[in-house]
Parts: sequence; structure tokens; C-alpha cells
Amino acid sequence: MEHSAPIWLTYGFIYLTAAVLAVPIARALGLGAIIGYLGAGIAMGPWGFGLVRNVDDILHFAEFGVVLMLFVIGLELQPKRLWELRRPIFGWGMAQMAVCTGILFVAAWIFGFSWRVSLIAGMGLALSSTAICLQVMAERNLMRTPSGQAAFSILLFQDVAAIPILALIPILGAYKAAHATHSDSHLWLAVLKTIGTIAAVIIGGRLMLQPVLRWIARSKTPEIFTATSLLLVIAIAMLMTQIGLSMALGAFLAGVLLADSEYRSELETNIEPFKGLLLGLFFMAVGMSIDFGVILQNPWAMAAMVTGFVALKALMIYGLAKVMGLPWRERPVFTLMLAQGGEFAFVVFQTAAQYKVFRHSTSSMLVAAVALSMLLGPLLLVALDKLLLRRFAAIKDEGSTKAEEISEHQESPVIIAGFGRYGQIVARVLLAQGLHPTILDHSVEMLEAAQTFGYRVFYGDATRMDLLRIAGAAQARVLVIAVDSPEQSIKIASQVRKHFPNLEIVARARDLDHWFRLRDLDVKHAEREVFESSLVSAGSVLQLIGQSPAEAQRMTERFREHNLALAERMYPHYKDQNQNQLIAVARQGRQQLVEQMAKERQAAEQTLQAAPAQAVPEQQP
Repeated sequence: MEHSAPIWLTYGFIYLTAAVLAVPIARALGLGAIIGYLGAGIAMGPWGFGLVRNVDDILHFAEFGVVLMLFVIGLELQPKRLWELRRPIFGWGMAQMAVCTGILFVAAWIFGFSWRVSLIAGMGLALSSTAICLQVMAERNLMRTPSGQAAFSILLFQDVAAIPILALIPILGAYKAAHATHSDSHLWLAVLKTIGTIAAVIIGGRLMLQPVLRWIARSKTPEIFTATSLLLVIAIAMLMTQIGLSMALGAFLAGVLLADSEYRSELETNIEPFKGLLLGLFFMAVGMSIDFGVILQNPWAMAAMVTGFVALKALMIYGLAKVMGLPWRERPVFTLMLAQGGEFAFVVFQTAAQYKVFRHSTSSMLVAAVALSMLLGPLLLVALDKLLLRRFAAIKDEGSTKAEEISEHQESPVIIAGFGRYGQIVARVLLAQGLHPTILDHSVEMLEAAQTFGYRVFYGDATRMDLLRIAGAAQARVLVIAVDSPEQSIKIASQVRKHFPNLEIVARARDLDHWFRLRDLDVKHAEREVFESSLVSAGSVLQLIGQSPAEAQRMTERFREHNLALAERMYPHYKDQNQNQLIAVARQGRQQLVEQMAKERQAAEQTLQAAPAQAVPEQQP
């Protein structure tokens, strides 16, 4: 007898298979996970292989992923943190949203759209992709740069601004209905319901959430706390739905109310796995819902829409970067990061179509335009690197930043990349010998602290070969790689080996795997950062339990020699990627050390027993 799988099992298999295949491919191509989810949705949807037909039902279910995302964002927006960052967030962030929304609104209105459609389209298109921007900043180590800090503030404001936008959409929908029926009662009722519900959630949450969570936590049942976390979000989402408001708005408010709670970390940890999967499902559903029929009917209109809104945003954002005083080398990447559309725009346009602020065909056009801009963004950044940023290496910086940037050629024989705890010790030893190394660091906070203590540290990313040339890498004798990130350390070492083969490298290794990777690059002077200090601590422990200082030093030195030799024995198997043999050599080495130490202790005891007893002097009568 034939058996067919339940429909939910079939769809679960399709969605997970698509995600597992598409997302790693997209990330490998440098396009990001969101693009992978969108591509998977397009492939599965009616305009792809047609594996899924009931797109609207899936989209309604997957919208809960956005609800969970906004709840987590609310958890992270502690009022104290918002107040500390109020100037960059509510200054530059508000300026970016206001300017971009205004210019896009005017452009849409000129082309004949109603003011409601123009307003929602302008606000939605003014948003940028937080996920893509954070990924780009992490990959390029931009988070601590002036442009990175400015972009983070603007993105944070956009995340907050998405909430009033979602709250405004039902009001605009009610206004449209009231205008059609010539009655203002629907409009005022929608406004009063919005205000009253927000007030009820804030007041009720302050009074009830903390005691309830405290009571649940006392049960000491982790799965019940997880269930409570989901129940909280679902209950508020249901409340918002019943009164005709956005579920995401309620989830965000609940998150903000719990941002200062002692249960914030636990809630975030419990929600995160569900949020990630459902958010991926939402992006796949958005990809499935794109009506390519509308796009194919108006291909030139789509091309003009994408080009137009990206160009207008880029023009406004570049002007804003100039007003903010960002270094001009950082402005192109800053502009392109924020010029593309964002994932919240999908939510805005889908919600607008749901409340009939504009037609489904308009929503499809706008969603497709945002998706295409997000696909083009990473490609434009790659083109920018190849065509424009390479020329910057030969051009001297204009203006200044908060920290002193290296601009004049240095001639020190030693360059230190990274001025954290490790780099500081190396620098202080050299300075004590009358040597003045050239020090580079990419953290503005670290540079300010170093200047307070009288050190001259240049602002710069050591992965940039143009900065290393200015730092004197072509003439220097030694480069000390003291950065925190193993990936950044490997990147520096790889590029130095390629461009400055005569420069000796002394590197800080985070662990044995990092040490192996440095050895692959022929870095012979790589030191594991806690190895020597751990040996000193081990010697102290041996002395405290009764061994003499000489014996403790001998034992730790023996261990040091053995461990270094063992690492050399393990390295060939690491190169061959033979994990089983690597583990076998490590275990064999540890066992050999234990046996050798036992033999030495036994030999020492036998020697002590065989030694002739010293004569005891007789007592005089």
C-alpha cells in the first residue's frame, strides 16, 4: 500500500533543503544569507520550479519570524544605551531617514502616485539592510572606524523607525477607507486604538512581566521558560492582530520593556533559534511572493525604479557623509552599504498591501526592487574595490579623523600591528632598549587610551598593504602581528609574505590551530599567547604542593620542550588534514610524557634510597 507524506512534512523537507543548499552557496559568493533565502524562495515559488503554490499561507506563518526578530531587537535596545547614543542615533539616523524619505516621496509623487503610496514607498525604500551592512562591516573590519560607527547608528535608528512606520500603515489604511466612505470615524478609531494599545502594553508590561518571569524562573524548568518566552511574544502578537495593528509593533514594545530585565539574556537565548529559522522562512516566502509577471510586463519600469531609488539614496547619503566629516576614503563603501534596500522594507510593503494602502501589484514591484538592490549591493562593492579603492593607496588623505592616521613614511626597523595587551608588552620592551617601533591599531578607543599614557600609535588597518608601505614595511626588519582576530592575523601574514618576502614575522597565536595556520605561511616565530604564562602558573602550583623551586622549574621546562616537540610532530598531519592521525599523535604524546615523568620520579626515589646514610655524630657524655 502506498503511503504519502503529510503536507507539513513535505513542505518542511522542501524549505530546509532549499535553505541548506542556497544559503551556503550565497555566502560563498559573498552575497549574504538573506540573498540565499530570497533566491531559494524564487526557485521554489510559482515562477521557479513551482514546488510551493499557497504562498500567502506560508507568508502569514513566516511573518512570525519578523515578529521574533523585532522582539530580540527590542531586547537589545536598553533605554540607557539608547540615551548614551542619542546624538548619533537620533541625529544622523533621523537625518538620513528624513532626507531619503523626503526625496523618494517627492520623486514618487512627481510620477503620479498618491501621497499615501508615495509616503509608504519612500519610508520603506529609505531603510537599509542591517544584516548585509553588519556583514560587510565585519568582513572589512569597519565597525570601529568613523564610517562604521556612523553606519551602525543610522541602522539602529532605522530599526527603531520601522516600528512607527508599521504603526502608521493601519492608520493610513483606515484613512483610505474613511476617505472612500466620507467618514472620519474609522480614522479616529484607528488612531485611538493604536495609542491606547501601546499605552496598555507599556503599563501592563511594567507591572506584570517581571513578576511572571520571576515566578516561572523559580520552577527551574528550562523548557517552561522557553515556552513562556514564546507565549509572551505570541500573546502580544495576538492582541495586536485582534485590534488591527501590526504584530511586530507589539513584539518590539515587549522587547524594549524587558531590555533592562535580569532575564534579558535568557529570553534572547531561548528565542534566537526560532527567530533564525522563521526569519529565513520569511525571506523565502518573500522570494516566492514576488510576482514576476508584473515585472516582465514592465521591465524598463523596474530597471528605472531600482536605478532611481538607489541613485537618489546614494546621492543623499554621500552628501550626509560629507557633512558628518567622514574620511573621504570611507565614504564610497559607507554610501553603497546604506544605498541598497533593506529587509524591513519587505515587511513594510507586505503590511501595506495587507491593509490595502496600495495594490498587490505595487507591493510586488517594490519588493522586487528592494530584492534586486540587495542582490546588486554586494556586486557593486566588489566592483568598487577593483575600480576605485585601489587608487586611494597613492593619494594622500584629506582632513583628519578622531585618531592620528599614518600619512608620512616611517623608517623604524620594527612594525607592531595591534596595540592590545600583547602588543603593548612587546612595544614597552623595545622602548626600554631605545627602539621606537611603528605601531598600528584599528581601534579608536585603544588609540585614545594609548595617547593618554604617552604612546604614539597610528590609526590604520594592517591588512591594507598601502598602509604597511607607508609604515615602512619594505625597509623594516620585523613585523609583530599582535591583533586579536586569528583570521585578520592570517590575512596580514599572507599578504606580507606575498608583498614583503624579506620582512621577518613574529606573530601572536591564539591557539594551536592558529599556530599551525601561521606555520603554513612559514611564520617561524609564532608564540601561543597563554602558553608561557600557563607554564609559570603550573610551576607555582608545583611549589605550593611541596616541590622545590628548582624541581618545579625543571618539570615545567621538560613539559615545555615536550609540548613544542609534540606540536612539531602534529603539524604534518594537520597539513595533510588527517584529523584522526592528528588526535592519535596528540594522545600518544601525552601518554609518553606521563610515562617518562613517572620513570624519572621512580629513578629519583631509587637514587635517594640507595644513597649512603649520613653518619650521625655521637653525643658527648
